[in-house]
This record gives sequence, C-alpha cells and structure tokens, in this order.
Amino acid sequence: MGTVILLRHGRSTANGSGVLAGRMPGVELDDTGRRQARRLVERLSDVPLAALVCSPLLRCEQTLEPLRTARGLAPVTEPRLAEVDYGEWTGREIKSLVGEPLWPVVQQHPSAVVFPGGEGLAAMQARAVAAVRDHDARITAEHGEHAVWALCTHGDILKSLIADALGQHLDSFQRIMVEPASLSVVRYAETRPLVLRVNDNGGDLGGIVPPPPAESEQADPKTATSAGDAVVGGSTGREDHA
Repeated sequence: MGTVILLRHGRSTANGSGVLAGRMPGVELDDTGRRQARRLVERLSDVPLAALVCSPLLRCEQTLEPLRTARGLAPVTEPRLAEVDYGEWTGREIKSLVGEPLWPVVQQHPSAVVFPGGEGLAAMQARAVAAVRDHDARITAEHGEHAVWALCTHGDILKSLIADALGQHLDSFQRIMVEPASLSVVRYAETRPLVLRVNDNGGDLGGIVPPPPAESEQADPKTATSAGDAVVGGSTGREDHA
C-alpha cells in the first residue's frame, strides 16, 4: 500500500487568537501560515507526490496551494477530512472552554465525547480513518505500492489518524502533538500501518520514499522482510540518508 504524508494546515488567524475555529467559514492562514505553506515546496522537493487530498476548509486549501502550483497536482477535496464539528463550542475562545464540565472528558476520555450540537470524537475518527484508507487504496491502484501522497487536514483529525496507525485507543490521542504545518508520515502495509514520522517540523524527508521496485525485488531473500514488517533490533537506516 502507499505512503501518506499527514500535513496539518499552516497557522491560521484562529490559531493566533486562541479561538476554536472548527468549521467556521472564512478562517484563513495568517502571515506565518502562508510562509509555512510556501516552505512546504522546498521541504518536499525530494519527495515524489502521486496525489494531494484536502479538507474542504479554506485554511487547508491555502496550505496546499503552493504545492499544487509547483507540482501541477489538483487536490481532491474530501469532506470526511473536514474539521471536527464542535457544535456550540465553535468560535469560542479556548480559555473559556477550560471551565466547561466536558473539558476534562475531552482531555482524559475523548472516545466518550460528543460536543453539544456537534459530533462525537469516536465518529470523527471513524470517518477520517475510512477516508484515508479509501484514498490510499485508490492511489495505490493507480500508481502502485510505492506511491507517496499527501493530505492536508486539521489537528484533531491528524491525532486520531496517528493514534489509529499506532494501534492506540482514541483515549490516548491527546498524548500526540501535531503543530501547524507539521508533517507526520504513515505507510499503510497489508498487515498494519508503519509510522515513519510524527510532528516533523524540519529536516530531510527523503528517507520516507520507498525504494524502487527493482531494489526491493533484488533484496537478499535471507534478510528480506515484508513491507509491513518492523526490523528486529531496529532499522539501520538507509545508506544514502545516513
């Protein structure tokens, strides 16, 4: 299966003001977020991208715009990757939510949370995981098992996807940090996902690119492992990225 780069949108005007934007219309990237979006072109310059997939919200579309222009790839809009529907919490300042009775449940037992007038976090994770796996199957069918693709979505969506890839219960997802414009990388093998990066904010990403099929086929059968297998004792890295 493919390798997916999980990208959080760049910093938005709501991020800078401490507001829970949710699905509020018109929330854009701020100046920092626009710089972060432009920097993605360079950060991913050594990574072949087969496709782009995007949340329908403006801040995600703006984050992918420089990549779209540079690569000539039109992002596929995926409604299932939209931000959590926070219901009555939408548009409120984070500091005003800390005193809500639901706040400690969000922090400690998120799988039980249903936002007033909104959706539950368990339902959010289910739709997001289904979306990623559907797109990965589609892109793999079109471009092969060594395809690398990217999606752009929101913090809680990404944390739920990473928790799923790690085999963690949703109640652990608040332990995962995903900052604006950070990259996390998951490779979906046949047996299980492999998490390659989490909350990466810089550095060489060339190591996430799968080796070409010819290289995989020529591996020593005594030492070769399935694409979904972890290396016993830990990976020794790739010679060209040592």
